[in-house]
Amino acid sequence: MAKSIKVHPKKRRGRPATGKDPLVSARLPKPMIADIEAWAIANGVGRSEALRRLVEIGLASGK
Repeated sequence: MAKSIKVHPKKRRGRPATGKDPLVSARLPKPMIADIEAWAIANGVGRSEALRRLVEIGLASGK
């Protein structure tokens, strides 16, 4: 009996996904970035986490 042919899926090109959340980009003026970085340092988080928290605060205050 002949051996069956094994099919190997092709590897996807590029960097592997790092998380499940989609990337959202925004252009911000330099003074606003400086304010966000200052807030991040004061709260002991990185810039990305600071942006997430500030957006959550802004959304919660609008309810």
